[in-house]
Amino acid sequence: MIIHATRKLAARLPDVSPEPLREDSVLGGWHADRLVFDRRQCVLFCHDETRAALFMPGLKKAQFAELGSKWFPLLFTATLATLGCPDDQIARAELALGPVRFGTATNRSVLSSMRIVRYQLEAHIWDSPHVLDADPLALSR
Repeated sequence: MIIHATRKLAARLPDVSPEPLREDSVLGGWHADRLVFDRRQCVLFCHDETRAALFMPGLKKAQFAELGSKWFPLLFTATLATLGCPDDQIARAELALGPVRFGTATNRSVLSSMRIVRYQLEAHIWDSPHVLDADPLALSR
């Protein structure tokens, strides 16, 4: 699976391909951007085709190294579970993810959708005392 990272996020990741990658996952590709709320680094993921968004607040510098191997699959499967997907379907989706690779070739249409989601997140987080108090699964749902 490919996650197309913005320049802000790619600067934090250890292994990003500067050349366009070919998508080989049946689940499709994602875009990701690094956001800062309340001086905390957050990552917003957006699926290329469905525009489904996942939000991960409060990442630390060391967590960016495991973003593709640990944190994104964990958030993805946990969000599917909160949506009520059966366990066997979640297990199949986790296997279909495959190894996550990061590239920098982005799509302007997806980035525009992510900007709208960012405005919605800012409005929601504005009402909460701190970004770390926000539930990432509730926001992703």
